[in-house]
Amino acid sequence: MLSRWRELVLAGAALTSARGGAAQQVHEMGIQAIGTFSDPVLGVVAGYGALRTLGRTRLSVSLGAGISDSKLAARGELLGHFLLSPEARRKPGFYLAGGVAGIAGTVDRGYLVLTAGMEQSPGRRSGWALEVGIGGGFRVAFGFRWRHFPAVTTQ
Repeated sequence: MLSRWRELVLAGAALTSARGGAAQQVHEMGIQAIGTFSDPVLGVVAGYGALRTLGRTRLSVSLGAGISDSKLAARGELLGHFLLSPEARRKPGFYLAGGVAGIAGTVDRGYLVLTAGMEQSPGRRSGWALEVGIGGGFRVAFGFRWRHFPAVTTQ
């Protein structure tokens, strides 16, 4: 089980480091609650980390623990996002995401994940995010993200 999580994290790190131009990248950290509604129902609280690799794309990794069928469970995700309005500062931004998830606990399975999301002012330093989609059943996620934008330099 631990080797699967390690592989997920290493894959995310390899994908984010493969892209050059770190000065243009936006780093994100956060916390989120994820619920999947299938048999059994799963609810986890997860740490979230992401890197906007290009203007409209983001790669995220989350890892969390929670409860499924009254037993301890864990869920990890690696998702690629396409942001429709990444620089919006005064209105919500929408995005689509897809990737993979791994579950350990009452079931040990992997899933494909497809989701649509909305986040508060993606061009600002922090905000909430809400997602709905599929991946281990109907999937809902709500979280809060902090963003670090690169310093603007003039030449």
